[in-house]
Amino acid sequence: MRPDEYAARDAVSLAELVRVGEVTPGELQECAVFAHEQLRMSVNAIVDVHPLDADRLSTTGPLAGVPTLIKDLFHGQVGTVCGNGSRLSEGWEVTSTTQLYERTVASGMTPIGRSTTSEFGIMGTTETLAQSTTRSPWSADHMAGGSSGGAGAAVGSGIVPIALASDGGGSIRIPASSCGVVGLKPSRGRVPWGLRQKEPLIGWAVQFAVTRTVRDTAVALDALCGPTPGDVEGLLRPDTPFAEAMKTPTDPLRIAWWAYPWSGHDPDPVIVEATQATALLLEQMGHHVEAATPRFDWETYLQAMTDVWACTSAFTIDAFAEAIGRPVDVDTVEGATLRMVEEGRAVTAKDLLAAIDVETALTVIMNDFFSRYDVLLTPTLAATLAPIGDYDPHALTPAKETFATWSKWETFLPVFNTTGQPAISLPLQMTPDGLPIGMQFVGGLGQEALLLSLAASLEEALPWRDRRPPAYVT
Repeated sequence: MRPDEYAARDAVSLAELVRVGEVTPGELQECAVFAHEQLRMSVNAIVDVHPLDADRLSTTGPLAGVPTLIKDLFHGQVGTVCGNGSRLSEGWEVTSTTQLYERTVASGMTPIGRSTTSEFGIMGTTETLAQSTTRSPWSADHMAGGSSGGAGAAVGSGIVPIALASDGGGSIRIPASSCGVVGLKPSRGRVPWGLRQKEPLIGWAVQFAVTRTVRDTAVALDALCGPTPGDVEGLLRPDTPFAEAMKTPTDPLRIAWWAYPWSGHDPDPVIVEATQATALLLEQMGHHVEAATPRFDWETYLQAMTDVWACTSAFTIDAFAEAIGRPVDVDTVEGATLRMVEEGRAVTAKDLLAAIDVETALTVIMNDFFSRYDVLLTPTLAATLAPIGDYDPHALTPAKETFATWSKWETFLPVFNTTGQPAISLPLQMTPDGLPIGMQFVGGLGQEALLLSLAASLEEALPWRDRRPPAYVT
């Protein structure tokens, strides 16, 4: 198989070729490695590549033989190096194989390496002192997003059709929008972290993947979802697999749309126009569409988000640094990370409980809103892509200022980490100068099947699969 033929196919079709014997997992792995070498300098999506021996490549499972990437953030196979996007982690090895890795391998996928991430998954862009800059395959001058920037760039440029990712405040959806791919943040508990580790960010962070097509997302969700024995927080597998549910068209849905930043930033006319065009398309498809938004106080939410992120980051990074015997200072972490850790050490139990009260109040607001609407449409990013260099990894930026600055782009994202609802970013629109614009669709808790069905109909109505960025496998 030629590399360009490989890059043109999604994961499901590649797995089918493996099952019928038209291609071997080894050939697919070779194509992925070649693609990485071809695009290594232009996108910088992968920290390192470690091809597997032929006898370790699977020919069974729903995604048999499909190359994938492990996000370089606290998980992988025991004994493998994991850098967490930070100089603090240099040379650190994973101490126990994570359940996500086990499920990935059980599905038949071939992990060929580690994708780049922002430092400890904090920033919405992947520009680090440890691993340099990951760029959107659509423009060398613009961010690939973060924290799963390498995953988004690798899938967007054709290196792999699917890459593992995680999302604590938009970290799947930001790269999906920035790189022109599909990014589902599942419901809380849909793809559990497992009994070996409590969910980070008091449960706001979830794991899953970015893909090229909706059916890849559905098949991967079937492969990776479901609780482990004794896991009381995981959502049960649905009776109908997601890969089947996505094929069933929905009845006309009640869809609200909104494109005006909850953070109070000025709306971006390009983004508003793209969202209105998507709303019009949905109306033409037979859905009931109107402009509407849930109402909540952004400043109150911003403070709660800051306290949760700061104290949990301090807990994680301090404990990690102590375990490996290294200091947390300007020589080991970036400026904003250091400030977040320092401020997080001062967050009190009272502060955290107040933030949890904000979470509860916001969940009530969203439950009321989604009793009146089936889906909320927003732009994934509220402004066009940030240029490379806007983020200065040396700057000692206070935590709240960091989140306030990024809310210009991310205003529609972290709220749904807080409430635990599923949200999917689809690459439906483009800017006049050729950059992707993701559209976010949010559903009620546990409503991934509805979102995937809607996404499949939009993929048919406004296909993106044959759209190619400048940095793409040839």
